[in-house]
Amino acid sequence: MSLLEEYRWRGTLQDSTEGAEAALAEGPVTAYIGFDPTAASLHVGNLMPIMGLVHLQRAGHHPIVVVGGGTGLIGDPSGKTEERQLLTRETAAENLASIRAQLEHFLDFDGSTNPARTVNNLDWLGEISMVDFLRDVGKHFSVNALLKKESVRRRVEHDETGISYTEFSYALLQAYDFVQLNERYGCTFQMGGSDQWGNITAGIDLVRRMRGEKAYGITYPLLTGAGGHKFGKTQAGAVWLDPELTSPYRFFQFWMTVDDRDVIRYLRYFTLLGSEEISELESTHEERPHERTAHRALAEDVTGRVHGKNGLASAQRATDVLFGGEIAGLGADAIADVFADVPSSEIALARLEGEGTGVLDLFADAGVCKSRGEARRSVEGGGLSINNVRVEEVGAIVTISDTIEGRFLILRKGKKNYHMVRIV
Repeated sequence: MSLLEEYRWRGTLQDSTEGAEAALAEGPVTAYIGFDPTAASLHVGNLMPIMGLVHLQRAGHHPIVVVGGGTGLIGDPSGKTEERQLLTRETAAENLASIRAQLEHFLDFDGSTNPARTVNNLDWLGEISMVDFLRDVGKHFSVNALLKKESVRRRVEHDETGISYTEFSYALLQAYDFVQLNERYGCTFQMGGSDQWGNITAGIDLVRRMRGEKAYGITYPLLTGAGGHKFGKTQAGAVWLDPELTSPYRFFQFWMTVDDRDVIRYLRYFTLLGSEEISELESTHEERPHERTAHRALAEDVTGRVHGKNGLASAQRATDVLFGGEIAGLGADAIADVFADVPSSEIALARLEGEGTGVLDLFADAGVCKSRGEARRSVEGGGLSINNVRVEEVGAIVTISDTIEGRFLILRKGKKNYHMVRIV
């Protein structure tokens, strides 16, 4: 299967320039995607182009990751209605290192016959003088044509201050990247989201004008969920690939809770599962959607790739806790993450020291049970648990030794009615 055929059946090909498929068929090509270091981490919205590079490398082609240490200091106006905050060089450099480390989970940078390469466009953008840039690059661009670009027109129409010359020049800088990559590495393809089409075609034209070379472009669709919401956004904000920003458990849960209408599509987009495997999961999903088999396959595949075996195992253990699984082995920080959204209350540390407090008082005071009488009946019926361990005696006493690292107690009534008690 050719690269574009792979993209097509997975639904990840938005558009390609004329001659792209024939050029890919002639032999290995070198292609690049740019990532601006505007944050210390990539997020799930970046997974579409990342997987595009993965399939490119698997097809025998040579991927280049351009991390925009130069353009990141300027800011891409695409998809924005107001000016981006400019990065410092130091922040951009720190973000570059983090992004490279995350991409190593997806791409082979060392051992393959076609290893991926990371380059920083500050290497050339930081060296060219303003006069040389205007003479050699600027002369090939029409201001009238730039004003018609969607990213520029959108800014002019929706931002009262218009667009600064800094961001107006972004298309020129990105086009010049393509020229430099063509000259240095023989790169003939640029890939990116569909919102980059104008920048990509500008780069193709500049390669032709300055280098006399043929170049091509491929774009991927911009993602939204079935409900029309922006992909990768939750009530808590973006879903990051960095475990310090989005824990493996939260990451896993993001995939477990995607809309039923999206899960098969996302299996094609974000995993390396083949068409037969996905078809089987689709059949199971249609017949028994409540089993969430497709969701689990998606969550396990993507979480395992991003966070490794240990991260996936941690996420699975944390998920199992919600269904009565063993809490032992999960630290207080993980517990706080798992139960962040459940009702909570506080109890003074002094009440758990010494002789401790009775289990009936604990559940009644926390509001899990309406009264001590209800708590008593629930214990007798086997319906109350502390830290997912069933309470067996109505006279049971809870002490500091029963808490999770002296910080939490997790109360449960029935199978799903959780309550977190914070020790203060």
